[in-house]
Amino acid sequence: MTDQIIWLNAPGDITQFRVEHHRCEPPGDGEITIRHQAIGTNFLDVYHRKGIYPMPSYPAVIGAEAAGIVEDVGPGVSVFQKGDRVAYAGLPIGAYRSTRNIAAERAIKLPDAVSAKTAASSLLKDMTAYMLLKKTYNVGAGTQVLIHAAAGGLGSILVRWARSLDATVIGTVGSSEKAALAASYGADHLIVGRGADIVADVKRLTNGLGVDVAYDGIGGDTLLKSIRSVRPFGMAVTIGQAAGAIPPVPVEELRPGKALCHPSIMAWCADIGQYREAALAAVRAMEIGIVSQIGAEYRLADVAKAHGEMESGRSAGSILLIP
Repeated sequence: MTDQIIWLNAPGDITQFRVEHHRCEPPGDGEITIRHQAIGTNFLDVYHRKGIYPMPSYPAVIGAEAAGIVEDVGPGVSVFQKGDRVAYAGLPIGAYRSTRNIAAERAIKLPDAVSAKTAASSLLKDMTAYMLLKKTYNVGAGTQVLIHAAAGGLGSILVRWARSLDATVIGTVGSSEKAALAASYGADHLIVGRGADIVADVKRLTNGLGVDVAYDGIGGDTLLKSIRSVRPFGMAVTIGQAAGAIPPVPVEELRPGKALCHPSIMAWCADIGQYREAALAAVRAMEIGIVSQIGAEYRLADVAKAHGEMESGRSAGSILLIP
């Protein structure tokens, strides 16, 4: 049997993708073969495609998460058997294919309550949320949190998880339709519209003080607004640049005592212990409904259309590729 694989010829736009067929090799020592049922997409994939985060060499296969069925088990693997339902996220990159060999220690068994589509759309985002809400800044009862793009894939999970920790959530969204979605996820307050005065609205909602922590995946000039929305000795966390490259930040913006953090879930996942800690926490979160809404599904061969949809900002939620 031959399977599809999506090659990225070189950094660039969506025309750099090409679809080929390949034959999956038998799994090596310590590996399993997974037949993907669903492949998750993330803005990280866009950064890899554009070369903002370059791949080691080209042509390359991108994609950081997927879920499916164990099809074969390599020598030395005892914790999995054929037919097990599993998911994985993080390193090594290379999920845009219908079958894949991967180290068994990177795979996480899925409980019956978590479907392959849910896992593929939510695992990496839930892992990121765990890192952001419990490791980067310890969010708990009474913490005031600002979350940009609160109706998006990661934003919706951050809202739900932060609310489960009894934090107060202020979300930003681009439209009234997305505001309704973010409200359904539990956001306490919403700032609507790209032209909104975020800093003034945050100060009004926090009695002039500012939030304890702001999570900014927008980039561009939004990061300065996020920093200015944080209280003294609070933290601004930059986690992406959907609206463009992040400009230099004058150190004076951090007065008095504000912190600026730039965490990486991929760096976190490089340590297998930390990876499994976050992945297991993510599965537990998915079991209680802290998941990303699935905004759209595309055939694996239509990956270029999926990336176009992701970059357009039209989709509220995660976009899946289905082999």
